[in-house]
Amino acid sequence: MNVPPKEFMRVMPQRLHAFTRSLFRRAGMPEEDAKLMADLLVASDLRGVFSHGTRQAPGYISCLRNGQLNVRPRVGIVDETETTAVLDGDGGLGYFPCWRGAHIVVEKAKKQGVGAGVTRNHGHFGAAGHYSRVAAAADCIGIAMSAVRMTFSPEASIMAAGAGSPLSIAIPTGSEPPFVPDMGLYFQHQYGLRDVLQETFAQIPDAFFKFLGLGVTCQVLAGTLAGIYNEDLRQTRYHEYANQGAFILAMDVARFMPMNEFKRRMDEYVAGARRSKPFPGQERAHLPGGLEWEREREYARDGIPISPDHQAALDACAKELGVEGLLNINQ
Repeated sequence: MNVPPKEFMRVMPQRLHAFTRSLFRRAGMPEEDAKLMADLLVASDLRGVFSHGTRQAPGYISCLRNGQLNVRPRVGIVDETETTAVLDGDGGLGYFPCWRGAHIVVEKAKKQGVGAGVTRNHGHFGAAGHYSRVAAAADCIGIAMSAVRMTFSPEASIMAAGAGSPLSIAIPTGSEPPFVPDMGLYFQHQYGLRDVLQETFAQIPDAFFKFLGLGVTCQVLAGTLAGIYNEDLRQTRYHEYANQGAFILAMDVARFMPMNEFKRRMDEYVAGARRSKPFPGQERAHLPGGLEWEREREYARDGIPISPDHQAALDACAKELGVEGLLNINQ
């Protein structure tokens, strides 16, 4: 789980946004793309999803500067029908085709009741919740997931078949926090702690099989179906890290029941759940998305908590690019 750092300084979202945008601009990204990167990375930090926020910027920029990803991709629509779309990311970061794809499938859902799209030929797309939330904001139910091209090794655990794929489902509510599961399908100790995994598996084997099933589903829908294994794509791929794909779906709630009734019933459900006893060691009961909803309001008001190592990584990247440090950037 993403938890707030114990030691931190507060940085207002506007300052962090301006700083992040300047990093991507200096790395050679067009202004519109740099702004979108800042929008989405800061949005993750605002929700307390620090693992997929501005911490990712230095790694992304390194890949862009090394030519492992295309810094100026031109996203294209490969195929399209009234309800479906296939997008090509042109070797860039996954944020661009997936953000565009999320809006396309929502538009189709509003016209046809449902819209689905796949993306390919791109890198990491960040938090899956960015794209499912596009649907929820439009009174649709949204699903987003990603996959990475992979090869199997006989020495690897079967758990690797799911590749830790990200999955998010966003369901709109009225006045209650939205319901937004947004998760990587792996255990915290999946990598490098074999003994811990074996002990945990012996205690809760069903959890492993469920994670594996969900992870492989993501690999199929966002990988195989998206076409990331197509031979023509693999042979013409110029950017090493453009090895990922995504699947995004939107369903218009109003095609199933009146929207006001749905939101009222969702509010009743969420409010009832929030009155339940919390998990052991937790202060309050939250459904997925509730804690992020609370943090977003707090951090927008008081500033985003940035740990010393987070700041150091950002400032090191800024120094390499010749950009003012985080605390010196103009808002």
